[in-house]
Amino acid sequence: MKNVIVRRQLRILVMVSALTLGVAGAGSAQASAAGHGCPAGEIFATNNTAIITDPADHRLKTRLTRFDREVRQIIHTNGARPGASKLLDGVFWSGDLKQATYERSREFDVNKVGREGLHHIAGVIAKQYHQESVLTFRCLPRTSPETDAVEIHASGVSATRLHDALLANPEARDELGGGSVTLDKRLILVAPLANLPLAQKFTKALGVDWNKAEVRYGHEEFVS
Repeated sequence: MKNVIVRRQLRILVMVSALTLGVAGAGSAQASAAGHGCPAGEIFATNNTAIITDPADHRLKTRLTRFDREVRQIIHTNGARPGASKLLDGVFWSGDLKQATYERSREFDVNKVGREGLHHIAGVIAKQYHQESVLTFRCLPRTSPETDAVEIHASGVSATRLHDALLANPEARDELGGGSVTLDKRLILVAPLANLPLAQKFTKALGVDWNKAEVRYGHEEFVS
């Protein structure tokens, strides 16, 4: 996903320390193990190639209906099974522009797929829609050696609130880069495992009750 990768540079982390921080930082939030409430894989993607800085831009009103159908077909054609799809409003920090950017995108659940299959499908989407990268996430046990990220779900967050909180927190905008919300105001934030304490602090600043948040552990990948 173009705007995500611009603002979220992958970091080289010491994963042993990261895992310790992740477990301790989760608090009493609901932790999802692989296979429990999670599809085999998730793809976050858009067909947008423009940088949008105006929240009133008409392009942010699209429902990406045709894009939804096309990506489902790509998933099916490449041997996986498309699941649910969610329309997302993303808010991301652009270090180059020094301001927040916006993006309408979709999250696709992908079933009957493994690591290599998910990577391949994301690569097809990136190439077909001229994206610098497409974000994928696979749920895994938090003790898995592949686990390097978390996906946080929390209710009651609007795109406007996410925008304001991001601007008010330089550390969060530099390290987390931003996040997305569904149309029913449910936050979806994918972050490196080492940044779980920061993500917890940031979501609390958004007004989230951490005890009601869902934390999924897994592996993230930006596929170009």
